[in-house]
Amino acid sequence: MQRLKELEKKIGYTFQKKELLQKAMMHSSYTNEKHMKKQDCNERLEFLGDAVLELTTSEALFFDNPSMPEGELTKTRASIVCEPALAFVAKELMLGSYLLLGKGEEATGGRQRDSITSDAVEALIGAIYLDGGFASAKEFIQKFILSDLENKKLFYDSKTILQEMVQAKFTENVRYVLEKEEGPDHNKSFTTSAYIGEECYGTGSGRTKKASEQEAAYQTILMLRKKEQ
Repeated sequence: MQRLKELEKKIGYTFQKKELLQKAMMHSSYTNEKHMKKQDCNERLEFLGDAVLELTTSEALFFDNPSMPEGELTKTRASIVCEPALAFVAKELMLGSYLLLGKGEEATGGRQRDSITSDAVEALIGAIYLDGGFASAKEFIQKFILSDLENKKLFYDSKTILQEMVQAKFTENVRYVLEKEEGPDHNKSFTTSAYIGEECYGTGSGRTKKASEQEAAYQTILMLRKKEQ
């Protein structure tokens, strides 16, 4: 329970019903292992949180962008509520460290898996909604999901953005070099560097080659922007 108090402090919301927060952090691998009921895991809360997130995001985009056409609004909303964007939020909150996982999922690096942590963000929204109503859930979404959108987009769309930057400013192309591969097959860690020509600009680590390339691209963008200042 002490860990959950720590999480409450981090998100700036105190639950009246603590069991809702606990359920939001309960992955199906944990409930299966403990022979609990299927509905005891966080999947139902995730379903609810997804709907609250979509409505809140839609409303924010609608009022913040009065001239944006429907197609563009839909596209922008999809980029905000997608798995990589929510996993980015989970990473900032270190949400993975609060999850209740089964031993198998724990052993295979589930705490860092985007699909699990992004689902936990939606479950957390669902729990806040049930505990404190729409206004409380909306406040959480605005604070952690609808803030700093430019930086979030920069992170999960980093390879595309970097490619465009390099094409505009360099004669050489960007290339990714796998520097290191560690760990057993079920729980690997990859380290990749991004090179422009022969110079290394950024290095990143991740559970997949793609994730390590994304982190390397993000670090490279930050480095290039710093050089421009």
